[in-house]
Amino acid sequence: MYCLKDSCTDPYWNLAAEEYLLRNAEVPLFRLWRNEPAVIVGRNQNAHAEINRPFVEARGIAVVRRLTGGGAVFHDLGNVNFTFIDRVGADRDSRSMFRRFTAPILEALRGLGVEARLEGRNDLTLDGAKFSGNAMCIDGDRVLQHGTLLYSASVEDISQSLLPRPEKYAGRSVASMRSRVTNISSHLPRPMPVAEFIDYLAERVGREAATWAYSEADRAVIDRLAAEKYRTDAWNFGRSPAFSFNACRKFPGGLLEVSLDIREGIIRAADLRGDYFFRRPTEEFCTALCGCPYTKEAVTALLGTMTVDDFFCGVSGQELLSLLF
Repeated sequence: MYCLKDSCTDPYWNLAAEEYLLRNAEVPLFRLWRNEPAVIVGRNQNAHAEINRPFVEARGIAVVRRLTGGGAVFHDLGNVNFTFIDRVGADRDSRSMFRRFTAPILEALRGLGVEARLEGRNDLTLDGAKFSGNAMCIDGDRVLQHGTLLYSASVEDISQSLLPRPEKYAGRSVASMRSRVTNISSHLPRPMPVAEFIDYLAERVGREAATWAYSEADRAVIDRLAAEKYRTDAWNFGRSPAFSFNACRKFPGGLLEVSLDIREGIIRAADLRGDYFFRRPTEEFCTALCGCPYTKEAVTALLGTMTVDDFFCGVSGQELLSLLF
């Protein structure tokens, strides 16, 4: 494995680098990086519904869409991000991969006297409080998994930047269901600057890994990808067309929002968003829906020709039908 400690803190560039490395790094890679204040939204989320726009704009906080699934997170320089890029391996189950790539982080924290654990779909917690969310993306036989590590982040900015989604807590109090968050630094036996913490992770997780560095050609391609994609509103906010059918439901596998344009009984356009994880692009699923008669029988038959769990990990075909009808 190779280790990369990034000094760049531009969130647009860093998210472009994630995509570039996934598709071009030919070696297993462990990356550590930080961002200036930014809200990072999941690949399939409705960004407008996730952010407190007046607060974000007043503070000059960037909003950037990543290529992985999952929910929106807040980054600042007190948050350390880690990324693993490797071969997928035989087990493509998302829970198994989360365990695989969070295990070295948990082991490193135990080396500091911090007893953390993996809980739920993708969270790392300390005494029941969340300090890390993780997400992944598969590209061919390559997988990228990255996560946050709240080290000394502004908890106030986290709560002010992100909007609660009441749909996630149907039948329960939103206030009581919001995850408590904590900073790792408050659990350490001795004070440790964030730079020392990053060095420790590089040494403990990377062990004797070789150092990886960008070439000038690498940087030029990432610069262009950041400018043409990650800095654009088209990527970060997307389009919001008018649809004739809209629904939103929370399932164990995640929150799903669907919008359909139905004309003359045929699905003409489809848009699905949410904080679910995926192994195949949602766009492929939406394309398959287009042209299908909008009847439960026809959609059921269509779903029978595909593996729904590849598109919406942990969501069954019956749950998806209950959303569409």
